[in-house]
Amino acid sequence: MTQFSVIIEKDKDEYGYYARVPALQGCYAQGETFEEALENIKDAARLHLDDLTESGQEIPKSSQMFLTTIEILD
Repeated sequence: MTQFSVIIEKDKDEYGYYARVPALQGCYAQGETFEEALENIKDAARLHLDDLTESGQEIPKSSQMFLTTIEILD
């Protein structure tokens, strides 16, 4: 099993969620719900990895990611 970090963001206009796998350049998905976006990005990542394998490219290693927030005073 290979693990990758996934970033899922809520659309600012409330149209759903966008997901991406930073280690897999160009691997994006979306969904109306968080759960749908998560399932869609899993499918997209599988297809992306299959494509890399079939074309003889190396599978990238996922790096450790950290997410935090900062406060900027106006």
